[in-house]
Amino acid sequence: MAGDFISPSVDGYRGIWFSMHQGNEYGDKYSGGLGTYTMKHIPMAVYAPEVKQTFFVYGGTPEDGKPYLQCMIGCYDHRTGMLRKPRVVYDKGEFGVDDPHDNPTVQLDRDGHIWVFVAGRNTRREGLRFRSVRPYDITAFELVSSEMMAYPQVLYDPQKGFFLFFTRYDGIRQLYYRTSPDGRQWSDRRRLASIKEGKEKKSGHYQVSNIHEGKVCTAFNRHINGNMDTRTNIYYVESDDWGATWHTVDGRKVDIPVTRRDDASLVRDYQSQGRNCYIKDLNFDSKGNPVILYLTADNKNPGPEGGVRCWHTLHWTGSEWVESQFTTSTHNYDSGSVWTDGRKWTVLIPSDSGPQHWGTGGEIVRWTSRNQGRSWKRDKALTSGSERNHGYVRRPQNAAPGFYAFWADGNPDTPSQSRLYFCDRRGRVFRMPATMTEEWEKPLCY
Repeated sequence: MAGDFISPSVDGYRGIWFSMHQGNEYGDKYSGGLGTYTMKHIPMAVYAPEVKQTFFVYGGTPEDGKPYLQCMIGCYDHRTGMLRKPRVVYDKGEFGVDDPHDNPTVQLDRDGHIWVFVAGRNTRREGLRFRSVRPYDITAFELVSSEMMAYPQVLYDPQKGFFLFFTRYDGIRQLYYRTSPDGRQWSDRRRLASIKEGKEKKSGHYQVSNIHEGKVCTAFNRHINGNMDTRTNIYYVESDDWGATWHTVDGRKVDIPVTRRDDASLVRDYQSQGRNCYIKDLNFDSKGNPVILYLTADNKNPGPEGGVRCWHTLHWTGSEWVESQFTTSTHNYDSGSVWTDGRKWTVLIPSDSGPQHWGTGGEIVRWTSRNQGRSWKRDKALTSGSERNHGYVRRPQNAAPGFYAFWADGNPDTPSQSRLYFCDRRGRVFRMPATMTEEWEKPLCY
C-alpha cells in the first residue's frame, strides 16, 4: 500500500464546513468552520527554524459548498511573509467523507521530513501516516502505513523519535500510545486509560498531550459509562522514560492503564460537582511544570440550557495545583490555546459572543497573565464585527512570532464559507487567501 504521491495544489485556503445535524433549538453540539478541529489533533502546525517556515495542516474543501474533506497542508515563510499554495495530502472525496474528525496532524523529524498523520474515525476508517519525499517540502508525500488511529497526537524527540498518543474505538473510546525511532517501525500499542466505576460497563476518554525536554505528558478526562456527553474530571500523568513507566506530577507511580475514578492521577474532580470538563490545551512554564487550559459546563446542551461555561487554567507550581477561573463562554466547544512565553502567558479563545451567539466559536480575545496564571487580564479583541464565528484557535509547536496562532471561521447555524486566519504575536490578524493565482502570495489583512 505504501507509495509516493504527488500532492496536487489547490488555488487557495478554504476550510471544511460541518454539522452534526442534530436539530437542537440552539444549534448543534458543534458545527461551523471546523478546519482546525479537534483540539485533540496535536499539533496542527510546527515551526521549522532551519528554513524559517511554519508548516500547518487543516481540513479543507475543493470549493465552497463542496461537502467533502481534503486533508491539506500549507506553508508560511517568515522571511517573505508569504503563504504557499496549499497541497492535498489525502483526498477523502472518493469515500464521501465530510467529517473533520478525519483532520490531519503534522510533525517534523530531525532530517526535516514532514510527517502528516491523517486521523481515522471509529472502526470504519483507518488512520494514515505520510512522509514528505523531500525535507521541508510539501509537494510530494509517501504513504508509509495505516492503522486504527483516531485523534493522533504526534510528539517528537530528535534522539528518541516519535511518541504517538491516539484513541481506539473498540466499542468505547480508550487511550493508547506507541513509539517509533523512525516513523516506520512501531512498538506494540499500550493502553493508557480505561476508567470504569461500579456497575459501569463502558469507559471513555479524551486527552491533550505535549512534550518537554523528552518528558511526555498527557491530561485526560473520563466519560461516565462511556458516554462522551458526560465528559468530566482531569487526570494528569507523565513519563520520563518514553512511556516505559508513568507517574503523577509529584513523582508518585501510576500503573497503566488507569482504571479507577479516584486514581492518584486525578487532579480535578468535577464529577462530584455534576459538571462537564472540556480540556483544550497543555503547555509548560519556564521550569517545565504543566499548565492546563480547559472549560467547564453544566451539561452537554448548547444554548442557555448548558448553563454557565467557565474558562480555567490549572498550573502545577512545583508544590501544588493552582486553579484560576477567568472568563466565560457561550458554547462548550469554544476552543483555544495557551502560550507560556517566559513571564507573560497568553490565552487566545473565542470568549466574546459572535454573530451566531449560541453557536460554536465567537470573536477571538487575547487574555494575558504576568503572575503564572493566578490572575488574567482581558488584553485585546483580535476579531470583532465578524460575519461568521471564529473558533478552534491552534498553537503551533515552537510558535514563531509571525505565525503565532491559526484558526477558521464559519456559520454554525447554516452551511457557509469557511476562511482560515492566523495572527502574529502582536495580535495582528491576517486572512489566508481563498483564491490564489501565484505559487506564493501575501495574506490579506483582517
